[in-house]
Amino acid sequence: MFIAMNRFRVNPERTNEFEQIWLERETHLQGLPGFVEFHMLRGPREEDHMLYASHTIWKSRQDFEAWTHSEAFRAAHANAGQSRREGLYLGPPKFEGFEVIQTISDASDA
Repeated sequence: MFIAMNRFRVNPERTNEFEQIWLERETHLQGLPGFVEFHMLRGPREEDHMLYASHTIWKSRQDFEAWTHSEAFRAAHANAGQSRREGLYLGPPKFEGFEVIQTISDASDA
């Protein structure tokens, strides 16, 4: 498994706008080979920003990389640079990719 994360530092006065953008956007993820699950996470509030992270689980790094070269990826990110978002972010998102080396699940979920 592979986990792809992007961390976003968001202007604390514009968190509602940020969340609405993400809740209303088309992800173009469903049905893609290797896609497992997506989460948008709200983290701690810092003095100058609110931290968010997108968290996408893929069956493999190869599946994730294939998505980044796909038409679905281009469609999902088509409006990423809109000028109305100026001042929404404190810098660009920070990508982090992780190979899963251990998974522990709650047996009662089975």
